[in-house]
Amino acid sequence: MTAKKPKTAAPSANPVTPAKPAQKDRVVIFDTTLRDGEQCPGATMTLEEKLQVAEMLDEMGVDIIEAGFPIASQGDFEAVAEIARITKKAVVAGLARAINADIDRAGEAVRKAKRGRIHTFVSTSPIHLEHQMRKTEAEVLEIISATVKRARNLTDDVEWSAMDATRTPIAYLCQCVDAAIKAGATTINLPDTVGYSTPDEYRAMFRAVREKVPGSDKAIFSVHCHDDLGLAVANSLAGIEGGARQVECTINGLGERAGNAALEEIVMAIRTRSDVMPYVTGVDATQLTRASKLVSAVTSFPIQYNKAIVGRNAFAHESGIHQDGMLKNANTYEIMTPESVGVSKTSLVMGKHSGRNAFRSKLKDLGYELGENAFEDAFTRFKALADKKKHVYDEDLEALVDERIATASDRVKVIALLVVAGTMGPQSATLTLDIEGSHKTAQTTGNGPVDATFNAIKALIPHEAKLALYQVTAVTEGTDAQAEVSVRLEMNGRSVTSRAADPDTLVSSAKAYIGALNKLMQRDLMGKREAG
Repeated sequence: MTAKKPKTAAPSANPVTPAKPAQKDRVVIFDTTLRDGEQCPGATMTLEEKLQVAEMLDEMGVDIIEAGFPIASQGDFEAVAEIARITKKAVVAGLARAINADIDRAGEAVRKAKRGRIHTFVSTSPIHLEHQMRKTEAEVLEIISATVKRARNLTDDVEWSAMDATRTPIAYLCQCVDAAIKAGATTINLPDTVGYSTPDEYRAMFRAVREKVPGSDKAIFSVHCHDDLGLAVANSLAGIEGGARQVECTINGLGERAGNAALEEIVMAIRTRSDVMPYVTGVDATQLTRASKLVSAVTSFPIQYNKAIVGRNAFAHESGIHQDGMLKNANTYEIMTPESVGVSKTSLVMGKHSGRNAFRSKLKDLGYELGENAFEDAFTRFKALADKKKHVYDEDLEALVDERIATASDRVKVIALLVVAGTMGPQSATLTLDIEGSHKTAQTTGNGPVDATFNAIKALIPHEAKLALYQVTAVTEGTDAQAEVSVRLEMNGRSVTSRAADPDTLVSSAKAYIGALNKLMQRDLMGKREAG
């Protein structure tokens, strides 16, 4: 009897060999919303607002919080010092120019931090050395060595940045990096300061510097990209491929000129495309939307509807083809889930019959956790809004709470507004304001109802501020939608922006204008304190 041969499996048409899981490198997230982000015109934050943002960043797992520029003003110093004191997990950094006084001030500001960092920088590109620094290459090398050593005597965590690194010749850039590492820098930042580089160039720069500088393995390399050509996120990811392991970024991409690389985009790109980017971060992505809304509220900078990750339309589908695909399988048109970034799928559940528990639960779903007084105030205003609107959408609640956050410490508030408008004219406005506890009323006319309203504000609060922006958008659809108004005022070289929402466009206009005035007055007070 012949023994049967054992059966062998037929060869697979697509044989797959189980791969060992790739080792994922840790990428450090360095958030500079409170420093570089605040340098965006009109984005100035109060101390209370900075503390709110810092607590949010610490809670969501940001590794390093650049809290400010301590030498810039007494207010900035106090903000950095207080953030250093209250931060529980993150490293707190203070920025300093390559000047002894700056470095000493930054060291003092972060002294009480559980983990403090001094971040010092100097220009290295020929155009900066010639026109801004007015120094030779040799002089700058001496400055780097001396100032990094001084910073290292104050803390064992020192970051050095080559301002305008991407327009610096590689040979000289390597000399500067070598000097910084030898002087004790533990992190080397090579920023694309003017948003000039491309991904291939940026990746190659990091590879060249790390290969050519002896001892480059003693420091962590960092990227810091601006978005002037819309390449900040792409360049940042390319820098990581080139060997950088720290990314400097901001919530919502806030920053000077066209802004910085957006933290939420960096985090979700790494998480979503882990197949081609074997890296991880320590950021809790489910808090990204909440952080985005908070920063938008305190800076009064609206988030564009089609903003990646956190924009209103990021998970919205209107096209019939897209909707059909979504109904069959969400993966057809969504590469990440709304829940993964803290977005609730529900958009219409609240009304005038909703109680406190439902309201509190809804706010939590939207990413808000309010203290009892703030919650009661928000609930009262929600009920008032629900009486005016048939349906209260998520966006309505977000606008309501964001306005409460932005106006909590305002010295002036809108009490009542009556406007007479129409074709007959003249249009008039009767406005009552609460000015530091005292009610004052004025009646004025204007070239239209908005002009009349703003004239009434000027009559009650005389000022020389120039209206640089007036923008109205609907928070939701429908004729009963709340109107969200953005107002930007400029005065004495300063620019501030404020937003407000109300079912009445003129009321939201008045609130937004008053909000901007409050910010200007607050900055005036801070300036007087510092001068005194």
